[in-house]
Amino acid sequence: MIKPFRGLRPIRDLASQVASHPYDVLSREEAYELGKDNPFSFLHINKPEIDLDASIDIHDSRVYAKASENMQRFIAEGTLKQDDEEKLYVYKQVMGAHEQVGLVAVASVEAYEKNLIKKHEFTRPEKEDDRVEHMDALGAQVGPVFLTYRGNQSVDSLIEEVVKLSPEYDFEAEDGTRHVFWVIEDLALAASIETAFNAVECLYVADGHHRSAAAARIKHLHQTRNPNHSGDEPYNFFLVVVFPHDQMQVLDYNRVVKDLSGASVSDFLKQLGRHFDIEAVRDCQVAKPKAANEFGVYLEGQWYAARSNQVLLDQICQNDPVQSLDVSTLQTTILSPLLGIEDQRTDSRIDFVGGIRGLEELEKRVDSGEWAIAIALYPTSMESLMAIADAGEVMPPKSTWFEPKLKSGLVVHMLD
Repeated sequence: MIKPFRGLRPIRDLASQVASHPYDVLSREEAYELGKDNPFSFLHINKPEIDLDASIDIHDSRVYAKASENMQRFIAEGTLKQDDEEKLYVYKQVMGAHEQVGLVAVASVEAYEKNLIKKHEFTRPEKEDDRVEHMDALGAQVGPVFLTYRGNQSVDSLIEEVVKLSPEYDFEAEDGTRHVFWVIEDLALAASIETAFNAVECLYVADGHHRSAAAARIKHLHQTRNPNHSGDEPYNFFLVVVFPHDQMQVLDYNRVVKDLSGASVSDFLKQLGRHFDIEAVRDCQVAKPKAANEFGVYLEGQWYAARSNQVLLDQICQNDPVQSLDVSTLQTTILSPLLGIEDQRTDSRIDFVGGIRGLEELEKRVDSGEWAIAIALYPTSMESLMAIADAGEVMPPKSTWFEPKLKSGLVVHMLD
């Protein structure tokens, strides 16, 4: 299911300057500000539109060509160098008191297609297309897919052996997170890790559904181009970082809505009270949900703690892994009947705010007048994510927000 690969990596002295945010958490403007004074930033490869005129659409063929040009420059200048032999790597992230340690490898597209690497989200064709174009232009996968597995002591103890060794990279990013990266040189230890991982029953896509789906398309695209296809070529695999589920940190993923769908505040709260016990509270910290089936609601400068009442709890199907999610309760009791939002993916009246920004960001957006109401949720558990994937079901959109984010550019998987 996983194997080592010849990573293309930054030289040690430049690793902290190369490592960048993932491509999908920054706007074009934010990426430009971060990359404009740093010629080594991986944003020049991951967000190459920052090096082109702002009038050029981000999906224009010139953007993908620029990504390829920039990566070839990084290689030619010696910023990135490829390992001579196939390696496994270990990546540790530290965010405050939270630590997570994962294995960096490549995973089999065939295992993904056979659902040994399980999914829990639908993908959007246009986002898949973008990643296919990017990978094909580069001849590489530059954004690792974030996988997880049920914590396994035999696997975790082997990873702990690596962490005792001297790292290749160790730096603090501009957001205060620490990133430590090891190259496993001990062939026997690497073989033991590979064997232990391949004995794991299944892996789960935590974040990176579009990248993994695009990798599967890239495999078939390259296969049609290669008359001597054997199944062992690098394009049959995709770049992953695999963390144990009990080290993962899932934050809340909150909502803001443009209007109350014609209702007054008092009418909205009255309707909300059919399913929730509502209490006006002094601030966002009191309103912040402390457990499942709790929501924080902010409108007209006031926070409310909304806790599912017994009538609603009796209606929730606890045996259904999807319907028992708070994001499902939100949809069926608030968004659809009270706010007229039937499809969160397509309705322009709703937006999503990652928990890393805090509930103060929700206040800011509503107080600006652009949004009428904010709703804070309790984080979805890793157990729920895995149960849904095991059942072959799909989560509602924007159910999970993982932190810390993986840095891009620490290692690249070349496709040929």
